[in-house]
Amino acid sequence: MEDIDVPTISPSDVFAQLASGVGLLDVREPDEYAEGHAPGATLIPLGELPGRTGEIPSGRPLYVICQSGRRSGLACQALRQAGVDAWNVEGGTAAWIELGLPCETGM
Repeated sequence: MEDIDVPTISPSDVFAQLASGVGLLDVREPDEYAEGHAPGATLIPLGELPGRTGEIPSGRPLYVICQSGRRSGLACQALRQAGVDAWNVEGGTAAWIELGLPCETGM
C-alpha cells in the first residue's frame, strides 16, 4: 500500500462534534471495543475493513479511532486511498479516556 498522509484530529475536537452526527469508526477488536469506546462509535475491526467499506458513509469526514492511533492510521490510509475523507483520532481511545471524555461499555 502506498504511503498516504493522514490528517489527525484531537479526541476533544471529535467529542465536540459528536452531537452533529459525525462518523466515528472504531477499528479495534470486539473485546477491546466492549471494554470501553467513544459514544456512537461504529465497530469495524481493522481486519474486516476491506470487506466492509460499503458500510462506511461517504460525503463527510470520517474520524477513525483505535487504542493508540496505529491501527486507525493504517485504516485511514486505506480509506483515503478509496476516496474516504478519513481522519486519525490522535492518541486513540487511550487519549480519549485520559482526557476524561465519556465512554460506553458493551456492544
